[in-house]
Amino acid sequence: MTARHPRVEVQSLLEEGLSARVLEPSPPASTDPVWFADDPVRDGGPPDDRTVAPVPLGAGRTWDEWLAGHPEHAAWAADRWLGARRRLAAPPPAFAATRLALHRVAVYAVSPARRWANGKIGLRFTMGGFGTPFFGHDEQVRVEGDRIVRQAGREARSESLTTLAGAAALALGGPPDLAWAEGFDVPPAGDPDAPLGVDPAAAALLGDWYGFAWSVLEELRAEPTSEPVGRTQLWPEHFDAAVDLGPEGPARGTYGASPGDAAVDEPYLYVLPSEPPAADGGLWNATSFTGAILRLGEFVDAVDQRAAALAFLRARRHALT
Repeated sequence: MTARHPRVEVQSLLEEGLSARVLEPSPPASTDPVWFADDPVRDGGPPDDRTVAPVPLGAGRTWDEWLAGHPEHAAWAADRWLGARRRLAAPPPAFAATRLALHRVAVYAVSPARRWANGKIGLRFTMGGFGTPFFGHDEQVRVEGDRIVRQAGREARSESLTTLAGAAALALGGPPDLAWAEGFDVPPAGDPDAPLGVDPAAAALLGDWYGFAWSVLEELRAEPTSEPVGRTQLWPEHFDAAVDLGPEGPARGTYGASPGDAAVDEPYLYVLPSEPPAADGGLWNATSFTGAILRLGEFVDAVDQRAAALAFLRARRHALT
């Protein structure tokens, strides 16, 4: 299959002189500590009037503004969660089982490929799913729907996700890495040769959930009140996207998007304060941790789902700061 270079792909659409920003990692592989990964929305220097970005950066324009004059590219941008974003649907019946299967793939096959190269375990949103930032010799392992992809330079190999052993064979060149996650709260590896049972529709929703999460969390991260900021990462342990915002102390919080877990059986947004809030004010409703959650079912019917998600996150950030 064709190797992907997200920044080059979108840059090819733009008029000469414009500069694309994206949500997905792109080569070349970064060797700079502490992240050892690119920052797709911010890399490229300070934004200016030539910048086209997936979220407002204070200069330039958003992809939605660019798409107003180029509507023929709306579906292409929607696939990458850059603009013209589609609505999230309610989870299909197979979602929980598929989420668990792909969580196992993330823990025991995808994340170890990066960890072996530079010691880092964090993942990112990639089109249709999730994957590593680029590492080593411009290498990446990612999941696209119900397939796993191993990319190196200009070459990419793809296989259906049938078993954990098969996924690891492509990602790692050997068996699943079961040792690194000892002591972490992760799902058991189970029988690596048993069928994963990945449902295509459920896998597609999971990919859309992460695309939605990245578009929302990166917009929150770009707001001036968010300094100092961390990086938005998909942590394989809990399979959630999250970013830390705010100065050290009670104003700092973790803002995230989980695809669901043992305590909450559907995707949800959350805010986890670094210190328990002094006052509740009806904002902190989580029962499995000290914080706040907004279930997908609570905003799936909203006229503007992203606006509802951002309102939830901003209200908690305002309460903390």
